[in-house]
Amino acid sequence: MNKITLPIAELKPALAGLGKIVSKRCTLPVLNHIKIERTTDGWIALTGTDLDHFVTVRLEQPSTGEPISLLVPYDELIKITKNCQKADKILIHRGENPSGASVIVEYSIGNQIAEAKVNSLPVEEFPEIPRINGEPVQVNDALRASIHEALECASTDESRLILNGVYIDTTKKDAHYVIGTDGRHLYSSNSFALPLKDSLIIPTHKFIGWKEFNNDGEWQLKLSPAEKTGPGHLQISSRRWRFITRQIEGNYPNWRQVVPTEFQTTIQLDPSSVDGVIQIIERMPCDDAISFAIGLEWKNQKLSLLGRTPNAEKVTQVEIDNVKAQGSDVKIFLNRYLLIKALQFGLTTVELIDSMSPARLSNAGRQMIIMPTRPNPPATPQPAAEEPAAQPETTMPEETADQPATIEDQIDTVITEFETMKDWIQQQLAGLKAITGKLKTIQREHKSSSKELQTVRQTLKSLQGLKL
Repeated sequence: MNKITLPIAELKPALAGLGKIVSKRCTLPVLNHIKIERTTDGWIALTGTDLDHFVTVRLEQPSTGEPISLLVPYDELIKITKNCQKADKILIHRGENPSGASVIVEYSIGNQIAEAKVNSLPVEEFPEIPRINGEPVQVNDALRASIHEALECASTDESRLILNGVYIDTTKKDAHYVIGTDGRHLYSSNSFALPLKDSLIIPTHKFIGWKEFNNDGEWQLKLSPAEKTGPGHLQISSRRWRFITRQIEGNYPNWRQVVPTEFQTTIQLDPSSVDGVIQIIERMPCDDAISFAIGLEWKNQKLSLLGRTPNAEKVTQVEIDNVKAQGSDVKIFLNRYLLIKALQFGLTTVELIDSMSPARLSNAGRQMIIMPTRPNPPATPQPAAEEPAAQPETTMPEETADQPATIEDQIDTVITEFETMKDWIQQQLAGLKAITGKLKTIQREHKSSSKELQTVRQTLKSLQGLKL
């Protein structure tokens, strides 16, 4: 009988990676299956897909046996491997099901071998895996780091699909750029010269940021041209993993037109103090629940952060030490979470024009452009009813000068505010996830300590019972 052997030590992390693409709410049953195959050379590969993306992992060592392909439900593999030990192995082979396809999964329980009969689907129903024959492009560590940073700045708005990814701009032969933007801030990194004829977009996907994929050796990039039936494909592969996705079609916006070239003020932060600055920003009060604005003021040769608690007239001002600057005094308000992101990227040079122009944070060929926000006005008491404030006839243009001129502008403003709130919520969820991980670690350490303490107690009791 032709069986495929899968070591649990390799299968569990493989399922973790494939789980980044296998959807639990898929409309096609076959998309909840993993394709397991042994090639003519003995290599064993597992593949999952959602039709638009394909993820394949190859096991470390080839095995003996005839070529074979099987489909196994992802949920069943998770269920079977959940209680298996790291040194265990499972064996999979075809079964006989009068009503359709099935597979048999053999796994150990103690000293016994158990069998699970799992309903499956014919392997012919699995979508065809695209074959990309283009020349591989090496993705070094610097380029990969820039891709990850650009992905953090890309849009998540499905109505702006062209921005849902990283744009690799090759229009300048000697300086290729990596770009990511959501319309409120823009990231770019240059100094790359890639053997690519045309620019391309790497679509956003959580698998690209998965830790194991990034720790599996250097990446290689391959492209296939568009066909009459649809767009081309893009492949990113590591030593054992392969990620294939459809390319995003369309013209990427002219990102260069929003990048300022002349500045009035340049501020250089001390890299060693960046963590402290981030902590101050996180603790600064905020009365802006939409844009989460924080003020940045250079005045009298001093840099200060500005914030205000809700309904307060007084502004909290914290001076930042260890800065070097030149230029005229300026005050600007930025989204604090975008500012934190730029500082976390190590962008410590801040360049400003005025309060209404984009700010630029940069470092060694990498930069982030952040659009300014408008701070909430301080709370002021309303005039008494019997003494209405005088309104000159010529104040209407001034009152409406800061208001959107059209419905389209108002809609754009609301969309921007919504995106900002969504980014803030995602950052808070990421923080909660990190705290949960720490709590689980503490819980495991506590359980381990409790077991050791119980062992010591039992040993003491046995010693107390000894008679000399």
